[in-house]
Amino acid sequence: MKIPEPIRRFFRRFAISNLMNYIVFGMATVYILDLLLPINLYAMLYLDRSMVLSGQIWRLLTFTILPPNSSLIFILLSLYLYWMIGIVLENQWGTVKFNMFYWTGVLGNIIAAMISGGATNHFLNLSLFLAFAVMNPDFQLTLFFFLPVKMKYLAMLDAALYLYYFITGGLSTKLMIIFALLNLFLFLGGDIINTIRREKQYWKTRRNFRKNMR
Repeated sequence: MKIPEPIRRFFRRFAISNLMNYIVFGMATVYILDLLLPINLYAMLYLDRSMVLSGQIWRLLTFTILPPNSSLIFILLSLYLYWMIGIVLENQWGTVKFNMFYWTGVLGNIIAAMISGGATNHFLNLSLFLAFAVMNPDFQLTLFFFLPVKMKYLAMLDAALYLYYFITGGLSTKLMIIFALLNLFLFLGGDIINTIRREKQYWKTRRNFRKNMR
């Protein structure tokens, strides 16, 4: 999506440079404090409609810095990926467009929460992963420190997870997925179509080559 210059100038005043540095630092801080303090930080920060309407408006933002509810190793890997993906996307798009993409995703989650009662940052973070894969399909990650896998294949797995959660999840999950995908197509619709066409041509060429070699 090409952002009109008047809109870009307006949002430039509010855009946060290195946004993912702050998001990842916030997640790490929440995780550590939740371990050290005798209170449940997750319960105080997650996005819940009834709590927001009762006056706890900080939840409209603090849900973005809740870390994954998993093992320490998985959290460390997730935070590293969020940081790396955010930095690369901001460098490719520029600070303004990256901020618009991220905060539009946050707004989608807030709308989902106001309709269904609650929302998490899970699909917001997955949308960053998908956006990175669309922009950098041949970027290679090393899984488990020895298995190289291209982002386009991990994106297929990500898309399968979206489908699984959409089928099995409740209203809140379905709404979060819908808004996440709408955000992706708003900013990357053209890139997604071009990537699909490129991959289709690649596999067609490869199939014809194998056929001619027989």
